[in-house]
Amino acid sequence: MIKVLFVCLGNICRSPLAEAIFEHKLKNHNLHTKFFSDSCGTSDYHIGELPDERTIACAEKHGIPIKHRGRQINRVDIREFDYLIAMDRSNQKNIQNLIDKSGIKNKQVYLIRDFQPDADDPEVPDPYYGGSESFEEVYRILDDAIDHLLQQLRQENQIYA
Repeated sequence: MIKVLFVCLGNICRSPLAEAIFEHKLKNHNLHTKFFSDSCGTSDYHIGELPDERTIACAEKHGIPIKHRGRQINRVDIREFDYLIAMDRSNQKNIQNLIDKSGIKNKQVYLIRDFQPDADDPEVPDPYYGGSESFEEVYRILDDAIDHLLQQLRQENQIYA
């Protein structure tokens, strides 16, 4: 089983939405037995909290179930997950620092938009201080980026189901 971890700062906006979109696409393509996904934050600001209500509303608007409680990334995540996927450079750097401290070798941290060939910006903007339109923009970015991510993961891991 291929393990994918989506990471943002607080784990209440971008990364739980990315996880929910990814899981929804897996179920739609009958790939849910091939992958495991989760999300977390690099900070401890929202441990145990539900996603932001605007994240939940955006997911529901698109028919995507979202069930998650905020948590912080840890060394077990670094060891266990095959793909560590950050929403922005700051969190990518924080994850890399954790990898360096853990001594685990050969781990790469991707930006989610690395998989999006036509991305106009390498980062997913943090919608926390915006309104519902900011969350909708993040949804559109993640929906497209995850399509490309899933396509690449299937090719790299020779999953043709």
